[in-house]
Amino acid sequence: MKPLFLLLFLITSFAYADEIGNQYKEQAEAGDAHAQYYLADTYFSSGDSKQATFWAEKAAKGGDIDAMALLSQIQFTQGDYAHAKALAQQATIAGSKRGAIMLARVLVNTQAGKTDYPQAIKLLQTATEDIDSDSAVDAQLLLGLIYANGVEVAQDDAKAASWFKRSSSLSRTGYAEYWAGMLFQQGEKGFITPNKQKALYWLNLSCTEGFDTGCEEFDALSGESFSPRE
Repeated sequence: MKPLFLLLFLITSFAYADEIGNQYKEQAEAGDAHAQYYLADTYFSSGDSKQATFWAEKAAKGGDIDAMALLSQIQFTQGDYAHAKALAQQATIAGSKRGAIMLARVLVNTQAGKTDYPQAIKLLQTATEDIDSDSAVDAQLLLGLIYANGVEVAQDDAKAASWFKRSSSLSRTGYAEYWAGMLFQQGEKGFITPNKQKALYWLNLSCTEGFDTGCEEFDALSGESFSPRE
């Protein structure tokens, strides 16, 4: 499964769109809305927002509700929060879980205006219900971040760890904890303030869970060689 957040939260694909996208292009060019969405998502993951927007707009016009959520994400990353919120709301109303997660992202970010954490949590909890969907991975990760961050919601590392563990169980052990550590290291304007102590805490846990990249990032941030503790 491929996390949206992280997409949502600095996730970058290591594959090139012109390589992966080939499997979708023929159908996309023939007018298949779902293929257009997948192609747009591939372009977005590779960092080509222009092509991602082009194909996502076509897919949305063709009736793909997740394409509207992807357009929201593109606008969010470009700093157009008002447009991102409007698109996320439309996608959520249409039934897109990806749209619900994007709307939650907007609602916890001060750059987008007045926050609404209770509504964001409600949206995310609903999105976690379908464990066969990538959306559950991303919703659980964002819920974990909200409780780990402790802004407008009491910080609860135990609850955060529980959500991260659930997210990682659907992707890769220690993966959500790793991204939490990276986000606290780098920060996200309007949502997470950089915090080295929190970054080390979650990278430590990622490493303890057996995610090697978490160990490497812990070593780099702490300046020490780390052996996971039981």
